[in-house]
Amino acid sequence: MADQLDFQLLSLGMRRMGWIRFWIQVVLGVVVVGVLLFNNIGSSLARNSERALGLGPGLSLTTLAFFFLLYSLWHGWMIVRSGRALNSSARPTRGETGRLIKRGLIADLLGLVFSSIGYQSLAGALFVQASMQAPGISIGAGIRSMENYPITSLEMLSVLSNTQVLFAHVIGLIFSLWLLQRIYRTN
Repeated sequence: MADQLDFQLLSLGMRRMGWIRFWIQVVLGVVVVGVLLFNNIGSSLARNSERALGLGPGLSLTTLAFFFLLYSLWHGWMIVRSGRALNSSARPTRGETGRLIKRGLIADLLGLVFSSIGYQSLAGALFVQASMQAPGISIGAGIRSMENYPITSLEMLSVLSNTQVLFAHVIGLIFSLWLLQRIYRTN
């Protein structure tokens, strides 16, 4: 009966880790979608579109990483369902469960790649913008006032949304690797 106990423990571990992963990624995903919607609806970027030229690719890559996060959320739910099935008589094989977790792992890795490239794009655009700022405060409507492009809170929120999606994929990656290790552990 040690095998039955192992299946029960594996089922419990997969369900718990699946739920923890799912809810952490849901919370971070809600923050990301809120900030992305705020960025898209906000009129500051539309008014100063020449300033925000470098933020477009970073936000696009962040949005793409968010879509990978949605796929990863779906895989988190599938891991919970697989954990439930392990405790029943119609349990999936080790290979089926491993393939399920590996697909989620690949989604998290792709999300990490896109969010990392998006982060570099956002940080590069904000660095260029910060380096163009004139020292001191520009008073008047002269040529120097055109050079001073302060970094707005909306632009910092775009970096925050990227950081949140990056962290959500890291969480998914950690939990997926732990589950893979647990499934393929030899006794």
